[in-house]
Amino acid sequence: MKSILVIDDNPDIRDNTAEILELAGYKTFTAENGKRGVEVAIKEIPDVIVCDIMMPELDGYGVLHLLRKNDSTVNIPFVFLTAKTERSDFRKGMEMGADDYITKPFEDIELLNAIEMRLKKAKILDSKYAPSQEGINEFIKDVKSSGLISQLADQYNVESYTKKQSLYQESKRPRFLYYLVKGKAKGIKTHEDGKEYITNLFSDGDFIGYPALIEDKNYDDTVVVMEESDIMQIPKEDFLQMIYGNMDIAAKFIRIITQNVKEKEERLLSLAYSSLRKRVAKALVDIQTKFNAENENKPLEISREDFAHYVGTATESLIRTLSDFKSEKLIAIKEGKIAILNIEKLSNLLY
Repeated sequence: MKSILVIDDNPDIRDNTAEILELAGYKTFTAENGKRGVEVAIKEIPDVIVCDIMMPELDGYGVLHLLRKNDSTVNIPFVFLTAKTERSDFRKGMEMGADDYITKPFEDIELLNAIEMRLKKAKILDSKYAPSQEGINEFIKDVKSSGLISQLADQYNVESYTKKQSLYQESKRPRFLYYLVKGKAKGIKTHEDGKEYITNLFSDGDFIGYPALIEDKNYDDTVVVMEESDIMQIPKEDFLQMIYGNMDIAAKFIRIITQNVKEKEERLLSLAYSSLRKRVAKALVDIQTKFNAENENKPLEISREDFAHYVGTATESLIRTLSDFKSEKLIAIKEGKIAILNIEKLSNLLY
């Protein structure tokens, strides 16, 4: 049973509000002033707090401020219940982190709808969604059913792409957020001198193309499919609703889709500052991790040209380094495929 804390110095309003909530099936706690409300909130950890603004000892703004500073209560949905209707009061409450605002007098259904909406939102924010086709659809279904963002598709199509087919091209406007259900793809950027380098490698479970959508700009690279792949397309309009429709939902969605950002930044730093041997060694480990499922050690099937573009070196230099690694028994090469023999040593190469 979900619990609600009602904080109000007016005993009639406090008792009436608690009674409405109890009749709707909620467990209720009450407090007659702000100071007592903070004590009850910390002790009981309710699922939602409904709080008046103008109260003795500690007003509603003070209650919200203290609860947002406490680790155990920081995420509890907070609804202001007040007779004050000036725009400045609304703005102040929302800027401090209130989740909703109900003015007195209010209808019973208005209060209950606000509580239900806060609980649905809290459930979404607390849930763990896998960065997978099923996880995305589950997340979007929950968001849509909650009423927080209603204009979303029920699910998204998965399209099949063939090897060497482009998802999008550099300088084009974005139309979709892409989710790689199964397969491999590479991001390519072209220098002014015409040379290409690989900005990223994508495999099962990766989101593709969101920086251009978030920044509202043209693509700064081209993404090409490396083998037959299944890719889900989320329309730009739906993606932008998820980003701009609700701040908390946006933060949750961004955490799902940006799990590989840190990995990409670390790789770019490695390209800038490491020796060629260390860059090639790290690339071998990265690609092995990226393109092989957990505990698998399948030979890497990637062209030397793509590998060189990924490392940021000439193909000839890459081949010489791979030959050195082979003679040192760090890797084996057969029919063009690279098998890693000592991943621990490659991961900790000193020079």
